[in-house]
Amino acid sequence: MAHNRTALLHRLLKERILVLDGAMGTMIQTHRLDAHAYHGDLFRNHACDQKGNNDLLTLTQPGIVAGIHNAYLEAGADIVETNTFNSTRISMADYGMQDRCGS
Repeated sequence: MAHNRTALLHRLLKERILVLDGAMGTMIQTHRLDAHAYHGDLFRNHACDQKGNNDLLTLTQPGIVAGIHNAYLEAGADIVETNTFNSTRISMADYGMQDRCGS
């Protein structure tokens, strides 16, 4: 399956310029999420405030993340990136979530 997508990508790049999605963080801000929304049910008892941890929304608010991706596709984007801008142990340490990232 991945080979088919890679071949398709190469073919399309030979035909035209492809459009990437836009600013994920800006789109998340339009939802005006409070701290509870960032924690979601999955991390409701986590001691550290998660507000601003946009990467966590992939787990706690998947509908919002999918909606943003769909909005970019509807606007004509050919490629959407993952919502993992800061999903590293170093970045997640700011939120006490470093143990949730791979090494």
